[in-house]
Amino acid sequence: MRRIAHVAVRDFVATVGTRGFVIGLLLVPAIITVAVALGPRLFNARNLRVEGQIAIVDPTGRVTPELRAALDPRAMAARRTKEAGRALADAPRSVRRLAEGAAATGTSRGTSASASSRAVQAALGATANLQVVERPPQADLEHSKAWLTEERAETEARRLALVVVHGDAVVRPEGRSTYGTYDLYLPTNASDRAENAIRQSLREAIVGARVRAQNLDPDSIEALVNVARGRSITVTKGGERATVGGFNQILPIAFAVLLMVAVMTGGQQLLTTTVEEKSTRVVEVLLSAVSPLELMAGKILGQMAVSFVVLGLYVAMGMTVLFSFALFGLLDMWLLFYLVVFFLITYLVIGSLMVAVGAAVNEMREAQSLQTPVMLIMMTPWFLWWPITQAPNSVFSTTISFVPPVNAFAMLLRMTSVTPPPWWQVWLSIVIGVASVFAAVWFAAKVFRIGLLMYGKPPNLATLIRWARAA
Repeated sequence: MRRIAHVAVRDFVATVGTRGFVIGLLLVPAIITVAVALGPRLFNARNLRVEGQIAIVDPTGRVTPELRAALDPRAMAARRTKEAGRALADAPRSVRRLAEGAAATGTSRGTSASASSRAVQAALGATANLQVVERPPQADLEHSKAWLTEERAETEARRLALVVVHGDAVVRPEGRSTYGTYDLYLPTNASDRAENAIRQSLREAIVGARVRAQNLDPDSIEALVNVARGRSITVTKGGERATVGGFNQILPIAFAVLLMVAVMTGGQQLLTTTVEEKSTRVVEVLLSAVSPLELMAGKILGQMAVSFVVLGLYVAMGMTVLFSFALFGLLDMWLLFYLVVFFLITYLVIGSLMVAVGAAVNEMREAQSLQTPVMLIMMTPWFLWWPITQAPNSVFSTTISFVPPVNAFAMLLRMTSVTPPPWWQVWLSIVIGVASVFAAVWFAAKVFRIGLLMYGKPPNLATLIRWARAA
């Protein structure tokens, strides 16, 4: 046991002590930090302001003034503030506090708008600056469309669109149950942002024209059809808490990513170090001091410690994020326990297969063909995560959670879904996983003992199976 510990410590120190491992370990947190810090500035709405001209052919004569009013910067700002304010109202309380605090510090005193409104306006940035060019109601359509592609002066604003309003878009003809609409003509270089802004304003303009044609009050109509979103409250055994939208969809993916990253870090290192030590004949020196089984066990345990470091770092990052946004109470702590259990099962299975492949080949190039089946096993849960999370208790999801070696991924996805499985299925999956660990370690020990000192033609999968049966 002491010699196994020596090998494990040697592999652990040799891996975590390298500059490349430290850089790789900190690279993802650094990228996330930079993205959070610079993302809002890089994609600030101020840098995406829509400016240009919109030509309109309006035979009704009622849509054009409504469109001018809808495209007024103040009206567009009010509309966008209202929409974003609804989204902010549905956000967690901590997010609202952060937004209001940022707005309060960045706004001078004496402003009458609320902190939430200031936060929304700061996030949205500058509104669009769109000019309406009215064309004659009987204008030739082809001539009007040519306006979009004609050469314009350098000082002239960009030509963004041509709107042709149907004659029955405002007043519904007798005998018909529907209104007319409009046609929107765009140049080849039109942006989606400009098109969305135009369509949204056109909808508001046409609806406003229809309401006024019926001698109705637009504000009264809006008050009648507007229903404020009610609170969503999750009831638990310990009490009640506000429901956070999207949390239940993100949680399964987050746990699957944690499991995948931790297992692949140690598994890939096992393969690489084993191949390197064999190709440089370092294993011959090591085998003079330890047995093949002790060497294999030490290498697996050493890289498992490396994977634990990676898993611990990312779990700590996730917990910090949840705590900072006051979402820590949404996480069931038992899920972390089962994450560790399923990590041990998955790592020992994948790690055993990786160390067996590394012992059987002479260089990394030869390992690709034998590594492919193992990688396919690891990627299978990514192909199945959507049907599993959408129907965690279906026959398919239940069956796949008992099929090793993907049962750990499948069961973890089910446990983090909105309808977790019964406890007996969880522990049955764990028992099956432990049995698969014994099978994988047995297979790896047989292959490792034979292949470690064997050089020459690389074996195929059938040869590895024959070695395991013959040893």
